[in-house]
Amino acid sequence: MAFVKDMLRMWAHSWKRFISIAMITLLGVAVLTGIYAGCRDAFRSTDRFFDAQGLHDVQVLSTAGLSNGDIAALRKVNGVAKVQAERSQEVTFDLDGRKSATMQEIGTNGIDQPYLQEGRMPKKAGEIAVTRKFIRDSGKRIGSRLTVIPESASSDTSDTNGTNGADGTNETSGTDEAPSFPTKLTIVGVVLDPQNLSNPDGYSAMTSFRSTATTDYTFFAPSDGVTGTLYTSATLLVKGAAAESTFDESYENTVKQVTDRIDGTVKTDRQKARRQELLDAGNKKIADARAEADKKFADAQSQIDANRQQFNQQVDQIVSMQAGAAAAGAAANGANAGAAAAAGATTPQLDETTRETMRETIIAASPELTQAKQQLDQAQSQLNEQKASSEHTLKTKENELKTSIPQVRWYVQDRQSLGGFSALKSDLDSIQSLGNAFPIVFLLVAVMMSLTAMARMVEEDRSLIGTYVGLGYGRLAVASRYLLFALLACLIGGGLGLIAGFLGIPAFLLVVLQGMYVMPGLRLEYDWLYGSLGIALFVVGVLAATIYACVQEMRQTPASLLRPKAPRAGSRILLERIRPVWNRIGFLGKVTARNIFRFKSRLIMTVGGVAGCTALIVCGLAINDTVADLGIKQYRDIYQYDLMVVSDDSDASAMRTKVASDGRVTSSLDVRIESGDLTVAGSGDGDSGKAGSSGSESIQLVAVPKKHLSDLGEMVTLQPVSSGILGTSGVGKTGSLKLDDDGVIVAQSAASALGVKAGSKVRLTNGDGVQATAKVSAVNRNLIGSDVYVSETYYAKLFDSKDAKNTKNSKSSEDSEALTWNAMLAKLSGSDTSQTDYAESLEEDSSVMKAVSCAHMADSFKFDLMGAVVALIVALAGGLALVVLFTLANTNVSERVREMATLKVLGFFDREVHHYVNREMMILTVMGVILGLPLGRLVGGMLTMALNMPSLYFEVEVKPLSYVIAAVATMAFALLVQLFVNPVLDRIDPISSLKSVE
Repeated sequence: MAFVKDMLRMWAHSWKRFISIAMITLLGVAVLTGIYAGCRDAFRSTDRFFDAQGLHDVQVLSTAGLSNGDIAALRKVNGVAKVQAERSQEVTFDLDGRKSATMQEIGTNGIDQPYLQEGRMPKKAGEIAVTRKFIRDSGKRIGSRLTVIPESASSDTSDTNGTNGADGTNETSGTDEAPSFPTKLTIVGVVLDPQNLSNPDGYSAMTSFRSTATTDYTFFAPSDGVTGTLYTSATLLVKGAAAESTFDESYENTVKQVTDRIDGTVKTDRQKARRQELLDAGNKKIADARAEADKKFADAQSQIDANRQQFNQQVDQIVSMQAGAAAAGAAANGANAGAAAAAGATTPQLDETTRETMRETIIAASPELTQAKQQLDQAQSQLNEQKASSEHTLKTKENELKTSIPQVRWYVQDRQSLGGFSALKSDLDSIQSLGNAFPIVFLLVAVMMSLTAMARMVEEDRSLIGTYVGLGYGRLAVASRYLLFALLACLIGGGLGLIAGFLGIPAFLLVVLQGMYVMPGLRLEYDWLYGSLGIALFVVGVLAATIYACVQEMRQTPASLLRPKAPRAGSRILLERIRPVWNRIGFLGKVTARNIFRFKSRLIMTVGGVAGCTALIVCGLAINDTVADLGIKQYRDIYQYDLMVVSDDSDASAMRTKVASDGRVTSSLDVRIESGDLTVAGSGDGDSGKAGSSGSESIQLVAVPKKHLSDLGEMVTLQPVSSGILGTSGVGKTGSLKLDDDGVIVAQSAASALGVKAGSKVRLTNGDGVQATAKVSAVNRNLIGSDVYVSETYYAKLFDSKDAKNTKNSKSSEDSEALTWNAMLAKLSGSDTSQTDYAESLEEDSSVMKAVSCAHMADSFKFDLMGAVVALIVALAGGLALVVLFTLANTNVSERVREMATLKVLGFFDREVHHYVNREMMILTVMGVILGLPLGRLVGGMLTMALNMPSLYFEVEVKPLSYVIAAVATMAFALLVQLFVNPVLDRIDPISSLKSVE
């Protein structure tokens, strides 16, 4: 009992060490669990939402649309739980200029169901539900009416050849019809699209640069009123996928098994079958056209024959009359009148030659008969020509049918292809990577500080330990006094850390996340396993340090422990050997130097602890500086143009005329811009249509006219880059990179994420969904967005295959129609404000689809999520620095109580004692700061390298001000600690402190 009381008394006496260990553990556990818990809560709530709304696991698209046969084949694939055939149509409407939207049919099989936020779901034809983004932009509300116009491309499905449109839905067969939706609409509800959780009322500026949407809005309509038997896509749910977290590798593996089966069994067969359907449909149309033509020609021939027969009868009648008259005249010369009458009633018999001669004579003598015969002959001739022409046309169509219908392509995509899903996942993964890295530093610092504090605590009780061991107490029992002390401090600090880690930090992060994404049903959850392991990690580290300190002391005999520890032997320090310097240092300065360098363990612990904390602060500020400069570097340094204008192909000429007529452009470059994908070319089947894998990136494909390749360098800074280390990259000389016809130039942001280098082979998908394998000629410095530059000639070489035939942008020969330059890069006159205003005014023009001002993008770009996490990390690092300095300062004082008492006896005033002790701590702090600044840059580079996000490359940047802030903050914490340490120095009693142990 006495042992326990003494232990409790000792614990109470060491309350400062207890608080220090508890605080370090609190901060470490909070960092370890907090960021993880925030991301985990977001992952789980999103996963529950996706499961509730039936977000598809797999989506199948086809360049020829999907038929009922395709849907039936997908249902038979092993592992598929549900298949939903979907119909959609692109429409336009007027909203401060022309805007586009996708009319999406609400599926009836429970897949991709929109989440109702306000109003009700549409049920009747003409009713729609819209997103909150549309409500915000349009100012409309529930009950408002809207009239839309279907895209003109949808009318192309009536072509005999059955050619396909760019969206892959315009292919038709005999009975297939493209989807058609009502055009007069009424808004009855506001919904959240599960495929895009972006918050339109939040930090929209930070996610707009990663938007992959092809239209401005999505309208959801019921099946009522929707016509057409051709499906735009098919969405699938995979068996067992809902039981896995959509963000885990196990989910990806489950889905991949099904996508592989589709690629291996269904896709090839259905592609061939679908093309055969189109061929059969074309042949049937040709056969129907031939039958209809034959019928018309037969009818016309019958009419001509009837008219000719009537004509011949007329002529024959005249011939008979003339022959009869001649016979009657001859009979009248030798008979009476009765005989003449009888002879007149009998028609003489004429041979065929005589009859034909008489016909010709009669026709020639009569202008009316001549004209009638000519008309009959002309009609017959025209009919014969029409027959020949029709037969030639049909023969030509039969010959051209196979070449005019391209190979059908299927594209099997998973959730990674959804822009909203991949953006959310990459954001959370990047933040979680920070949460996995920083706790390592906290743990190392906690072990170092615990070793320092517990070693000093054990050393102070040296004689007491010897007494207990001499009285027969086991060394384990004696060590338990300190082990339980450290354990209790860790458990209390860890428990508070769990509260902060699973409640405080996640609540903070989720507030920021909800400003970016809408996550219904979000709630904070506790992970018992992870929380317990988090505390256990720090408990093991601190207890290991405590055991080491106890073993170092208790390995001695009780007699040795009862005697005071012999002072360290005097030794020279390196500075003493530099006489010119040493001789000019005062007495107290020499004492300070000896105290600093002779006690190497204190030196290492203090400098190491301060350096670690300073490095954390620099690392956080480095991430902040890197993110803060992304917009300026991209839109003012890399992009030299001031304005990018994009239009539909049909409006390209009008758009250029509009911009030219405004007189604001000083120089410009016409280009073609398409949304596509870049995939690392694998070693397998290069013909795979699978997209959305981990090796895929959404890109902006920029085709440059062959006559203006050199002008690209005036609009975009072309600098070749090579992979570096620690977040850096080798950047070549400006202007040393040229676009040619031998390959494409890939943006650094995409190349870094996919591991692409100059000389690599990649698979490009253009705006028509046509894929081709391209060579990467160079990687260009680029931080935001994923641009891929290609020359006009190389573009034609890539996409001028059989797959690209008959698409709206493909060319069949060198003499065929050139690409449509649907975009313009331009330099403008005027201030940044006027350029921004001009871009906004252009978007109101009907010929302009999108106008982007680089000045506006540079000023408005921000990344609040990363900024919030950086602020959190810097605050925690500052708290750790304060605790570390407080622990080291108190340990330093407790080790030197007799020394401080001696100084007081020698006549040192309290202020002089303060200066004597604090000067050492300040020097050690400065040394730690000097070491921590480059260490922070090193760690910051490694962390920013790990933040691989879609369409972003973090080019590490640490501003001089950040180094100053980190150094000043650490020094400020050191000065703050002095305010707590000075009263401790004042309370040292020289008499009691100098008493001998004996």
